[in-house]
Amino acid sequence: MIDDLVAYLQITPWPLQPGVVFWSALVLVAGGSLGELVFRKAGLPRIVGYSAVGMAIAVTGYGAGAYYLGGVVRVIVDLALGLLLFELGSRVSLRWLRANPALLCTSLAEALFSFLAVFVSLRWMGLSLNVALTCATLTMATSAAVIGRVASELHSAGQVTERMVIMTALNTLFAVLLHKLILAWLHLDRVGDWTLAITQPLYTFGGSFLVAALLCGLVSWIARRLDLRDENSVLLLLGLIMLALTTARMFKLSTLLVPLLAGVMLRNTSDRPWVWSRHFGTAGGVLVLMLFVIVGASWSVQSLVAGGAVAVVLLLVRTVAKGLVVTAGARWSGISLRQSLALTLALTPISGTALVLLAELQLSHPIFAMQVAPIVFSAIAIMELLGPIVVQWALRVSGELPHSAARKKGAQP
Repeated sequence: MIDDLVAYLQITPWPLQPGVVFWSALVLVAGGSLGELVFRKAGLPRIVGYSAVGMAIAVTGYGAGAYYLGGVVRVIVDLALGLLLFELGSRVSLRWLRANPALLCTSLAEALFSFLAVFVSLRWMGLSLNVALTCATLTMATSAAVIGRVASELHSAGQVTERMVIMTALNTLFAVLLHKLILAWLHLDRVGDWTLAITQPLYTFGGSFLVAALLCGLVSWIARRLDLRDENSVLLLLGLIMLALTTARMFKLSTLLVPLLAGVMLRNTSDRPWVWSRHFGTAGGVLVLMLFVIVGASWSVQSLVAGGAVAVVLLLVRTVAKGLVVTAGARWSGISLRQSLALTLALTPISGTALVLLAELQLSHPIFAMQVAPIVFSAIAIMELLGPIVVQWALRVSGELPHSAARKKGAQP
């Protein structure tokens, strides 16, 4: 009967084959709806809803936990993360670091100590030297995507917010640099080519710096002629960032370093702060939503079973290490104990940055990456929903959420 009806209506092919566009649209609808629901009803950041959709996909077995981050998915992640890192970098004032060297020292110590603590704990659990080194590096950085979106959406402002932004930018920079050195070390361990092991990181750093400088110069040139908050200018800016990231990928440079460094250069070659339109317009908003859905779907039940226990230890050790350093340097850098504890919690999320670094490892050392992936995917899965909530709570505890915004979101003032 149904077949007759289908034939009469000339519906072909049958059974239906929805295709990529249908599923992408469905993800956008589900993510947008759930994000708005958790924002209005539960007072949580919208990205919690986006990530929940991704995690639902992962639970059903359609996540990317066992696969490489490639193709269109990698392009979406690079573009969305590039926008967020560019925005984050444009808030980093190097003058503040010069005026408050304690902040720079604390940031360096926080990144180094959390790396060492994770490395030692994983070695103590019996993991190999290379696996422990790589896991400690991949999880060093705080998620720029999470802290940037939560701070922006909740309109937080104050000492903890600004330190959270600058320390996240710095530990992302440290993590990318160390990751390139680890890749060189793995190459040396496998092939024994000292020349390539030294020149490859130098090429990546130098090339990324050069592309970032070009992007900064172009944005500055446009900013002197157009209002960057205008819709057309936003599209132009979005195109420039896409062009820079595509160039970085073609020349095997870092798609994390280029937008981050460009943002930092832009902020520190101008006396005025840069104000961007929210999510860089509608197109940027779609990319951000898709980023959190993809990251939420990046794990699998199998990876969680294989690496979940190690990931829990890693996250606990990482949090304690960050907390010890941030608290120890609190008075020297000019914040209270309460603010230092809030800052520690705000630095705990792991998300897209770790995923991109892992994807680069999968491309260059696919066999070795299989040993690391379950632990990193598990850490991402654990923090994917927890991270934004922890950041929101930390900003609330620090007293940096506007009372009006807090009431609007149903939060306690």
